[in-house]
Amino acid sequence: MKPFQINFLDHVAIKVRDINVSIEWYERVLGLKRCILPEWGNYPVLMLAGKTGVAIFPLKLSEVSSIKNIEVKIDHFAFNVTNEDFDEAKQHYQKIGQEFEFQDHFYFHSIYTSDPDGHTVELTTLAVDENSFYKLNYIVGK
Repeated sequence: MKPFQINFLDHVAIKVRDINVSIEWYERVLGLKRCILPEWGNYPVLMLAGKTGVAIFPLKLSEVSSIKNIEVKIDHFAFNVTNEDFDEAKQHYQKIGQEFEFQDHFYFHSIYTSDPDGHTVELTTLAVDENSFYKLNYIVGK
């Protein structure tokens, strides 16, 4: 029996060298729509196709391994769960002794954990009404 249900892949978070170049590329090439969320500040920039998207973060200077070899990578990936399954996932993690971190992202609540290879895995759930988020005026180009 599954301890909780995953709905869909919510987003993949990537680190990029140039935020503006990446925003333009995801708009032009994939047709993703930029979501402007004042409560989040400048980052991440959320680029959506429906309810799935890419969260774009700037590459930090501390992550540059050398001048010639800049490490650009996936930061984390996130699965969407219902509010009920979010609570069940937290209880499941506690029951099995899986360490996790809770974060309140205003519109979403998330828990983060690491897989055996150190990849960050997020479970995220809407903290606001679905229609008030996905159908709001924050999405540019609607």
